[in-house]
Amino acid sequence: MLVKDVMNKDVVKISPLMSLKEAIKLMKEKDVKALVVDRSSENDAYGIITYTSILKAIYFEEGDIDLLNVYDVAVKPALSVSGELDIKYAAKMMVNFNIKRLLVIDNNQLQGIVSMTDIIEQLAEQI
Repeated sequence: MLVKDVMNKDVVKISPLMSLKEAIKLMKEKDVKALVVDRSSENDAYGIITYTSILKAIYFEEGDIDLLNVYDVAVKPALSVSGELDIKYAAKMMVNFNIKRLLVIDNNQLQGIVSMTDIIEQLAEQI
């Protein structure tokens, strides 16, 4: 099974210039646990912002996040894989790097996002 077969193609993107509060609001509205931080230019990398990275920022700023923007908190570049990769290698990457999501990039274009949950759900269906 390939990453493209289990990835989520409905990705929610956010500008790196948006405020952290706007990111939290968007995550709540779209009912997602991660947002893809859009590229600033064609040669830029995609990033990712997650509940975990937001929680760390809140902790380090002692709750005062009014002046933080997405680019202050996002992981950039985000780890990514090709849609043509076998899911066992994507899972191995997640375990080795202790992450829950990978961006799916082909030809430097965002195709989707794959999470540990996506892979586990697929494996559960096969059992």
